[in-house]
Amino acid sequence: MLNTLKQATRLSHQSKVQTKVQQLAKATLACFALTASSIALAATPQHGLAMHGDLKYPADFSHFDYVNPDAPKGGTLKQAALGTFDSLNPFIIKGVPATGIGLIYDSLMESSADEPFSEYGLLAETVTRAEDNSWVEFELRKEARFHDGKPVTPEDVIFTFNTLREKGRPFYRAYYADIAEIVKTGSQTVRFNFKSTKNRELPLIIGQVPVLPKHYWQDKDFSKTTLTPPVGSGPYKIAKVDSGRSIHYQRVENYWGKDLPINAGRHNFDKLAFEYYRDSTVALEAFKAGDLNYRQENSSKFWATAYDSPALKEGRIAKESIDHKNPTGMQAFTFNLRRDKFQDIRVRQALNLAFDFEWTNQNLFYGAYSRTESYFSNSELAAKGLPSAEEKALLEPFKDQLPKEVFSKEFKLNKTRGDGNIRNELRQATRLLGQAGWKVKDGKRVDQNGNPVEIEMLLYDSTFERVVHPYKKNLERLGITLNIRIVDTTQYINRVRGFDFDMIVYSIGQSNSPGNEQREFWHSEYADKENSGNIIGIKNPVVDVLVEKVITAENRQALVTATRALDRVLLWGHYVVPHWGITQYRVAFDHRIKHPENTPPYQLATDTWWYQDK
Repeated sequence: MLNTLKQATRLSHQSKVQTKVQQLAKATLACFALTASSIALAATPQHGLAMHGDLKYPADFSHFDYVNPDAPKGGTLKQAALGTFDSLNPFIIKGVPATGIGLIYDSLMESSADEPFSEYGLLAETVTRAEDNSWVEFELRKEARFHDGKPVTPEDVIFTFNTLREKGRPFYRAYYADIAEIVKTGSQTVRFNFKSTKNRELPLIIGQVPVLPKHYWQDKDFSKTTLTPPVGSGPYKIAKVDSGRSIHYQRVENYWGKDLPINAGRHNFDKLAFEYYRDSTVALEAFKAGDLNYRQENSSKFWATAYDSPALKEGRIAKESIDHKNPTGMQAFTFNLRRDKFQDIRVRQALNLAFDFEWTNQNLFYGAYSRTESYFSNSELAAKGLPSAEEKALLEPFKDQLPKEVFSKEFKLNKTRGDGNIRNELRQATRLLGQAGWKVKDGKRVDQNGNPVEIEMLLYDSTFERVVHPYKKNLERLGITLNIRIVDTTQYINRVRGFDFDMIVYSIGQSNSPGNEQREFWHSEYADKENSGNIIGIKNPVVDVLVEKVITAENRQALVTATRALDRVLLWGHYVVPHWGITQYRVAFDHRIKHPENTPPYQLATDTWWYQDK
């Protein structure tokens, strides 16, 4: 609705201008046209774009600060992937795509890992943004080539966006909803015209899209899965595919972009291998046995206990924690609001109270984590304290539609003693369930219709059972049955895509510059679209408005204000049972694998690492 209103306002304004122009003499009209043309030409080509503020790197930079420009080429980086795969087309709903498939594609622009959200030309040599943000134009590099030697053209860019929006996952239609049209404006240039001038992020997210070769795909069915290696233009190409078991990539020796400043010191391994395992425990053992030489660890238990081996003591493997400044997002037990049992906010509050994070952290995680209390945790975007005056200005028009706590209380989760005794929390939960009409009958909790309450927790990784079981026991004390169901990766993905679950463990990642992706995460329009990012099924008109405020923020402060307001409304909706986060990457690797001393704050950037035998 907001975009429609903006468009209508703009059209109304244009109509008034046109009427006035028609009243002018021909000479005046010609003068006006000349002036308008001069204004249009005032937008100048740039080597990059920054979301808010200036670019860090000038047009003549030689390499990013966080790379080793003299890093040697060679060796193999071999790591684990979990589950299975059955497709080399990551852009569609069908199938499970292979890990790392994005490595074969280049995009128009490339993000730097030491700026919150800045991009520099990759396939595009320059980018020109209209002064009023009504369009963006990319000039392609004449030397840009696909792996089969054919040049990358404006037709490829147009084909890519049209194909992804028409046949790709719903994500693409949400992400690029504000693109009005895409036109070729020269032999090397392509322009994107926008429906709204308010979507300042749109030029940058257009720059992130992998460009597909039209000549390869135009006679193929893009909507089908495939295990035939497709043609790309990136630094790697597919070397070997063993369906469901492994995929290997080979560095492209004659890669067209290898000498660009943005690629200096990057893409150093000759080969990248992803070996598939059913669960992380087996994958860890494979690393310890030397079958893998790199591992990013997500389990605090494994990190604390499983790497103590002769290889670590003798220095044959290294173990390192690397700090980062990324938002840690929200990992949580996630409710499916499409289920009637989760519609009442009091029920969701009660189910939150039954999770004893402090006991879990002390007894299962060796005290490694802190509780997540924001969807944008570890960033300035997280809501803190009470709403600011600027936040209130956004929220108060919807005061009657929001919990009163949004305005009167700082959001804080219950904190226990960590001894497993949560009687106070369970008493509060019992009261809330009673208010929602969930009574106890014959020792079992029944809903407002008298049906016994059973909840299924759907998992694909058995290592998470140890976290769910204590939660299950606490729910049993409330008379609620929690059934833990572990399925294979393919079944899990299909069930989540079709919203066929009660609760799952789900992570919603965030960046330092949220924007168009928020529409798919939270907007009502995507709640019932299969394979959308609105996994929870939120249909909240206030959330819808705030999402648009985030997307159309005109500067950094407006973005922070809108994001904090959105965060506040999501938190007080009790849509999830928040878990925990950590502000470090935990990695273990063969001692012959090296990385630059200056690690970037916003990415792990393993594409800057290298293999050194001596």
